[in-house]
Amino acid sequence: MKKIVVADIMSHDFVAIPPNTNLMECARKMLQNKTRSLFIIENKKLVGFIAQRDILWALVKKSNDLAKIKAIEISPKKIAVIKPDSTISEAIEKMKRLKFEKLPVVQGNSVVGVLRMKDVLNFSPEIYPEMNEVAKIKGELEELGKMKKTEKVRNGICEECGSEGILFRVNGMLVCESCKDSI
Repeated sequence: MKKIVVADIMSHDFVAIPPNTNLMECARKMLQNKTRSLFIIENKKLVGFIAQRDILWALVKKSNDLAKIKAIEISPKKIAVIKPDSTISEAIEKMKRLKFEKLPVVQGNSVVGVLRMKDVLNFSPEIYPEMNEVAKIKGELEELGKMKKTEKVRNGICEECGSEGILFRVNGMLVCESCKDSI
């Protein structure tokens, strides 16, 4: 069997933003694209990475006005990446060590794709049974998490519909009054 490399199964489907994008726009872009993270790219070079948890952190620790904070200001300085010619075994090892579910795929200075844990599992789950086990455990945890826990949190943007108002934490998500019962 041919040695499987990252380029064989990576996705070319990722969402990128320029460094000066404010966090309010980042949140909107995440909602529109149904993603939990964005690559910050300048001149085709990966300069940062921002996830939902980074926006929530900024909301709590920095300011209530997300429009005043730029994505690059809160992006981690060091970004874990993988090369397209790396083996899937190397990628999995890196993901496990860093506890990441995805890695940007970088060739030279340019982002050429993203490798997600689900890409590996969709390609050939029998090759890496330990990853399949991780997916099962994650699914079971999600099922357990479906028991509704609701608490009023603060004003902000609903993670479900994108409207602004009073938010409630339901199953780990921040949602508005109208979305609260549909989750």
